[in-house]
Amino acid sequence: MARRTDAGKVLLLGARSDIGGEIAARVCEGREVVLAARGGRGLEDVEKRLLAAGASSVRTVQFDATSLESHREVVREAGEVTTAIVAFGILGDQGLAERDEAEAARIATVDYLAQVSMLTVLADEMEKGEIYAFSSIAGWRARRANYVYGSTKAGLDAFCQGLMDRLHGTGLNLILARPGFVIGSMTEGMKPAVMSVTPDVVADAVVAAAGKGRSATVWIPKGLAVLAAVMRIVPRPVWRHMPR
Repeated sequence: MARRTDAGKVLLLGARSDIGGEIAARVCEGREVVLAARGGRGLEDVEKRLLAAGASSVRTVQFDATSLESHREVVREAGEVTTAIVAFGILGDQGLAERDEAEAARIATVDYLAQVSMLTVLADEMEKGEIYAFSSIAGWRARRANYVYGSTKAGLDAFCQGLMDRLHGTGLNLILARPGFVIGSMTEGMKPAVMSVTPDVVADAVVAAAGKGRSATVWIPKGLAVLAAVMRIVPRPVWRHMPR
């Protein structure tokens, strides 16, 4: 169980996220949860689940990840946040992004620029607690099949490593997840890759890491770290043919 900070709120940014919802359900007991999402469609089930999990209350605030100038206002509207789950993101269309600069920029904006903006705001506004952020094995070494998305995860991972160092000793911790392929709504219809996991497995791992009271980077599953080491040394002529 993660370290509890009951006086504060749980802020779920990207309230329709499978992983985000799983984490929120694990840390919400006795606390108010603020769901941040664009529009209220489809959030009823999320609210019911969190209330059943013990949340004292659940409310919704409007959140558009691409509206960078609104990020600080969203966090302040949420109130005294001590657990922030930065769970928004898109896979995008790699094929389209190779031909259409607007699609490439859309992926980069949501999966990198907006993440950097929101994490910067949270680190500045929050005094204690934990922030959950999400990298990916896709960012460890970009593949031909999804290099636009992978590049955003690579940049985000580097940013988070530096942010962890900045937060050291402050009472505010950053938990960075590095999962492999996650089987869920975001990847529906795609063939699972080696060492695939489900959202509940990711949530269990990061909440357990948060319970140790310090920043951490978590490979999910743990064996993925070995695969990542191998990925670094695969010759490029072989690597460029690797699937998503």
